Amino acid sequence: MSFPFTLPEQPEHAGRLPAETQVVVIGGGVIGVTTALYLARAGVPVVLLEKGRVAAEQSSRNWGWIRVQGRDMAEIPVALEAQRLWQDLNADCGGRLGVKRVGVTYLARTDADMQAYAGWLNEAAPFGLSSYLLDRTDLATHLPGARGRWAGALVTPPDLRGEPWQAVPELARLAKAEGAQIVERCAVRALDIEAGRITGVMTEQGRIACGDVVLAAGAWSALFLRRHGIALPQLSVRSTAFETGPLPQVSGTAAVDDRVAWRPRADGGYTLAPSTLSELFIGPDAIRALPKYLPLLRTGGFDVRLKTRAPKGYPDAWGTPRRWEADAKSPFERMRILDPEPNIKKVAETARAFAETFPELGAVSPRTAWAGMIDALPDVVPAVDRAAQLPGLTVVTGMCGHGFGIGPAFGRIAARLATGEDPGHDLARFRLARFSDGSPMRPGPNL
Repeated sequence: MSFPFTLPEQPEHAGRLPAETQVVVIGGGVIGVTTALYLARAGVPVVLLEKGRVAAEQSSRNWGWIRVQGRDMAEIPVALEAQRLWQDLNADCGGRLGVKRVGVTYLARTDADMQAYAGWLNEAAPFGLSSYLLDRTDLATHLPGARGRWAGALVTPPDLRGEPWQAVPELARLAKAEGAQIVERCAVRALDIEAGRITGVMTEQGRIACGDVVLAAGAWSALFLRRHGIALPQLSVRSTAFETGPLPQVSGTAAVDDRVAWRPRADGGYTLAPSTLSELFIGPDAIRALPKYLPLLRTGGFDVRLKTRAPKGYPDAWGTPRRWEADAKSPFERMRILDPEPNIKKVAETARAFAETFPELGAVSPRTAWAGMIDALPDVVPAVDRAAQLPGLTVVTGMCGHGFGIGPAFGRIAARLATGEDPGHDLARFRLARFSDGSPMRPGPNL
């Protein structure tokens, strides 16, 4: 497997910057790429700028799940659209995105877990999902060969998986073929603002005049916004995952319990991850945002381990500047790819947990391990909105680990927001102002 965690000598997407365009998209992950794709399809001139390499950060490092199951009620309509779009885009790309229906199973360790699943299923009933509950007896048929003391499960058969590192670069090629300009290794240092409105962007290669900007920069979004006077309590947490080589196909579904998450891969192996572990590197933004996160921490369902300090160059590192000049080197150029080390101890524990779950596998050996930084918000739902403080700016960030699966739909929505059109969904739950207008933090489902 070839990961995009280093910069190639020659970028796949290069070229001279235009003097002007209509929309600039900042960030070459799945949301930025699909935003550019849908703008290009609408005939809107668009330039996507990526500081490093397309899909090099969380968009290639995630589990590859494309799920509706377990989502916040406000996300479900968007997630359903995303599943339709993934299948359409996979057809457009000749099947190269690796999209396949595998279903998602949440295994319940306790009766309390089953009650939580039943509560979510009841709340989601108006959406007509095909999700259902399994008891202990039914699990033996659903996961033959699996061994574990589970109380039951929640299952959503139509949920999909894709192959992240294949999919997002393929979508970038599709966007380019349909008229979007993509430039890698070109950081946007700052917005150019006149009379309180965006008139362009200042990049390391020069200025581009534009009327609208879409910020889809993942873990870097809050740092960029703070440079422009917008405080967003977004943090990034480290999540570890790994792949195996080809193994017997003991499970055709993506599934998770309290120890391990797994999904079958197109190459015959599995992508595995510790199911709940997130690691937060302490920095000034983490301390500043703590009051917003207290309601989430009190739920007790998120295994967040605190690390003493963010490594040098990370978005929330103590030495990372929060202010810089538009004609000077920015933090985005100093760290082209945010490439955290995986938690090797957790990799070994998770491999053992998967082998214990499916004894016929014998010992499970990790082939490649990696980690990514997930952009998180205090209520575990994204921020998708026009920035009232800066006319012309659309923000799409804080995907809280859901970004790959829901990405194409939020990309289409961002394209509509940037051009002043109806996004097609109620976005009130995702508004930016909820962090500053006194709204109580209402965490999404803790399943």
